Amino acid sequence: MFIKQLFTSCLSEYAYYIESNGEAVVIDPLRDTDEYIKLAKERKATIKYIFETHFHADFVSGHLDLANATSATIVYGPDTRTKFKVHVAKDGEIFSVGDVTISLLHTPGHTLESSCYLLNDEAGKSHAIFTGDTLFIGDVGRPDLSQNELFSMDDLAGMMYESIKSKILPLADDVLVYPGHGAGSSCGKNLSKESFSTIGEQKLHNYALQEQTKEAFTKAITEGLVAPPKYFPINAMINKEGYESLNSIIEAGLTKLSVEAFKTKMREDDYVVLDTRAANVFVEGFVSGAISVGLEGRFAEWAARLLPFDKTILLVTDADKEEETIIRLARVGFEKMGGYLEGGFEAWKNAGEQIDLVIDVDVDELAMDIEFDNNLVVLDVRKEAEFDNGHLKEALNIPLENLLDPGTMADFDDNHNIYVHCGGGYRSVIGCSLLKRQGIHNIRNVIGGWDAITELKDKFKIIKTEASLN
Repeated sequence: MFIKQLFTSCLSEYAYYIESNGEAVVIDPLRDTDEYIKLAKERKATIKYIFETHFHADFVSGHLDLANATSATIVYGPDTRTKFKVHVAKDGEIFSVGDVTISLLHTPGHTLESSCYLLNDEAGKSHAIFTGDTLFIGDVGRPDLSQNELFSMDDLAGMMYESIKSKILPLADDVLVYPGHGAGSSCGKNLSKESFSTIGEQKLHNYALQEQTKEAFTKAITEGLVAPPKYFPINAMINKEGYESLNSIIEAGLTKLSVEAFKTKMREDDYVVLDTRAANVFVEGFVSGAISVGLEGRFAEWAARLLPFDKTILLVTDADKEEETIIRLARVGFEKMGGYLEGGFEAWKNAGEQIDLVIDVDVDELAMDIEFDNNLVVLDVRKEAEFDNGHLKEALNIPLENLLDPGTMADFDDNHNIYVHCGGGYRSVIGCSLLKRQGIHNIRNVIGGWDAITELKDKFKIIKTEASLN
């Protein structure tokens, strides 16, 4: 028996490859499936099943492309409805894979079809459970993402309670727990950085697995939930209804565009320019109107939070980063690719086309300017919880993904000098690009963000909200 956990950091996502005696399964594959196919080929195994734990909302699964490439059967749990061919398994149904078996445990709560997969070894002993978004390390899946109008968040939380009680807690303490996500995912609220655990450890340390009433459980897992990202329903629908093959998306995205051709497409309303170069490179010069989302951060997540799905994307990237960019965008549901700027930003600049830049300032300069500039506005683009935990007394908090909301520009006057910061500097550059796209140009990017500010905290007035002190 062989188990490989595959982690994608910018989505905080775990996929799994399990193999026994020449047969393999893949659980919750990403859209780019080459790694699973390569692994099976290297190990001389045949991928027999593709197990899906549920309809994912935070990424587009690779189930269709992987099934087309391998002829493997796609398996979902009870209550699944799709527009493509799958095997809808019964609760408790057993699948043979080489010398081991895998049982599907229907665990509704996160979604109605949510299921876990229990791996039994060659001797028939329960070895590991692959829990998807039902059970995380330190948490359980949030119950407010289902698109089924017949059930409320509290209804699903109640289902989760019964799933945990009847399917998870009875398992032996030594059974390994392999979750679908880790820290950083928006699919839960208290996910651990640990990549695996045991049932026994989770019974001891996971707040949701403690002895409690259904009412107490419901309150515990729903309290403090922030609104889910707006792209989640889009990805869930794509996973349910099907999608265009990744190869065709890559082919369209790898269309080379001359400066003139790129400029022509930019004039059309149904195109948006995305610059994926590093934040510290972007600020030194970029195509006017471009949105910065650097590959070095949580790229896919922020692209999905901020970019329109109904517009065609034109790319500006570092050399040889075009295909990586397209794949990572496709992982979160982007399929309209218009090509990339041949020669990158340098070609645009050398052609004498219009460029823009963002002025960087360090925290020392911010400290001096706050003292003397009456028109200075500190714009903190961190999440509300981050802001509540500590912020500059003078700061205005507009979380990054809200910067494109109608009325954002009403917060600023033409005479404002806007200093933008986030936690470490990645999100603030994205924010600066969004503001410039809306015609706000008198801005500064604070290098190092909140991390740098707190290192010089004696020079600033830092406060916390009353809620964060309780």
